[in-house]
Amino acid sequence: MNVVTLAGSASVQSRSTALLAFMESQLHRRGIETRRFCADNFPSRALINADHTDPVIQAFQKTLARANAVIVATPVHQASFSGALKLLLDLAPQRGLEHCTVQALATGGSDQHLLMLDYALKPVLSSMGATHQLPGIYAGPADLGKCSNGHHMPGPDIRRRVEQAVETLASLLEARQVKPLKHLEKSTFSLAQAG
Repeated sequence: MNVVTLAGSASVQSRSTALLAFMESQLHRRGIETRRFCADNFPSRALINADHTDPVIQAFQKTLARANAVIVATPVHQASFSGALKLLLDLAPQRGLEHCTVQALATGGSDQHLLMLDYALKPVLSSMGATHQLPGIYAGPADLGKCSNGHHMPGPDIRRRVEQAVETLASLLEARQVKPLKHLEKSTFSLAQAG
């Protein structure tokens, strides 16, 4: 099972990165590996120009093509997702999420930004072929507390919601691993055999 995560904030101390890290940790506890990408993983010029000939971008595209699920995390900026996430999504092929289950995570300064998930991000993910999107998770300021080291920690309510999302995602990924029995090759039937 391959899960790719896209961090829409390059800062390890951002609230959206903390929310993503918590979800990744819950997946790891279930034995599900994740591979995180953020804008800092790519050469600046290639990232800004969406240079699909760049070897780093081609490696990202190959990793994305093998993914069973993609988790995107973004802070809300001006009632939309971050420019860094937009740059990452621009690196994917046009229908690059067609084969994936997608989970969106967002953090914002007030609960009024909750609708960004449905009205700004979801249509973009749909246009990339994501037909199976799990309900988005939005965390407002009260959902993430700040630790003494400057990092954010999800509070009880957001932890519960993320854990439920992980349960759903894990179930879907496990169901995909169960392959149907191959059909037996049809044997040749003749009237002589029926005989």
